[in-house]
Amino acid sequence: MKFKPRGQGLFQIALMTLLVGLTLWLQRAAELTDGFSDTLLRHDPDYYAENFTVRRFDSTGAVQNMLVAKKMVHYPDDDTTVATEPQMSFLKGPRPTRITALQGLIGPDAGEVTLVGNVRGVRAATATDPEIVFTTTHLTVFPDDEVARTNAAVTFAQGASVIHGIGMEADGKSQIYKLHNQVNSTIENKRR
Repeated sequence: MKFKPRGQGLFQIALMTLLVGLTLWLQRAAELTDGFSDTLLRHDPDYYAENFTVRRFDSTGAVQNMLVAKKMVHYPDDDTTVATEPQMSFLKGPRPTRITALQGLIGPDAGEVTLVGNVRGVRAATATDPEIVFTTTHLTVFPDDEVARTNAAVTFAQGASVIHGIGMEADGKSQIYKLHNQVNSTIENKRR
């Protein structure tokens, strides 16, 4: 008796082998993803607030600085917060300062706030000096230290005096503003 291979039998064996292989592959893939969660890969907010105010107090209980914004959205994956139209106020000292921007990126524990888009700071006037206004595209503020920095172009105006420069560091405690590069100015001559 001669054995003749039939095409139908080979096809059934090949189909069965393919099904076993797919079953093993699916089982293996399911085992690998059982403990996997994509929540850390996503940048989804966990809460938001509208029209909010955050106040920080010094050791005596006086308001040290304040952050007001139209909207705040918190992201748990990197513990950052995005604020819409933030307004930061530094209230200590003889000349309080208020800084506004289109958007604020607030780091963990609010130790660092990056203001982006149409950043404008106003240092209050005194009886003898007009207010100081500075503008830039972005500014990083360290509220606890009352320090602000940028590497962008900055313009200062006080009365008719105007100063332009690239890069700035501002110290709110000492009330000193330093421009780093390409500084040029037009200074108003005060009459006595």
